[in-house]
Amino acid sequence: MRPSVDAQDPEAVIAATRHWLTRAVIGLNLCPFAKAVHVKDQIRYVVSAARDAQGVLLDLERELQGLAQADPQAVDTTLLIMPGALLDFHEYNDALFFAQRMLKSLRLEGELQIASFHPDYQFEGTSPDDVENYTNRSPYPIWHLLRESSIDRAVEAFPEAEVIFERNEALMRQMGVAGYHAWMAQTAEDEDGANDNAIGGAADDAQEKR
Repeated sequence: MRPSVDAQDPEAVIAATRHWLTRAVIGLNLCPFAKAVHVKDQIRYVVSAARDAQGVLLDLERELQGLAQADPQAVDTTLLIMPGALLDFHEYNDALFFAQRMLKSLRLEGELQIASFHPDYQFEGTSPDDVENYTNRSPYPIWHLLRESSIDRAVEAFPEAEVIFERNEALMRQMGVAGYHAWMAQTAEDEDGANDNAIGGAADDAQEKR
């Protein structure tokens, strides 16, 4: 169930986002690179008050420039969370096009990247209810701002990075939609995401909770 926008303040929005990060992204090991920056407290959480694409893009410009200027040891990556804007996935995708143009216009292409997450995320060629879409489904529309240098280091440390997507798809198909929701309904064991799981373990645990 999608969190209510109007009923939640920024702290609640960040709490829901952190739960998704620790329970899904780290807990299911969807991104092997996420735990390190989380444990080191190097993630900046920003809740946009914008209600339309124009407002979100203004927030994005500020956060891109801020991340580029920040000390990587203090802020390695930024999650720009949009609880009140771009709730329609097609509108979100349209805005993402302009976000990528902004990255280029700020001359930050090659230095920063923008990854996308949305409550209704849908990969091309899939149906809305296909379980593999849940690898990129978040409680709110999110733009994840990453440093290219950090990505390069992570890929060096994880030489099989190209198989992550395939592994995640396999995990989601094994869990199923109901199994994924059952997994997410549980509290993370700790806020450091210590509940990392291999594919079989996470899927089996989710099936037991169904």
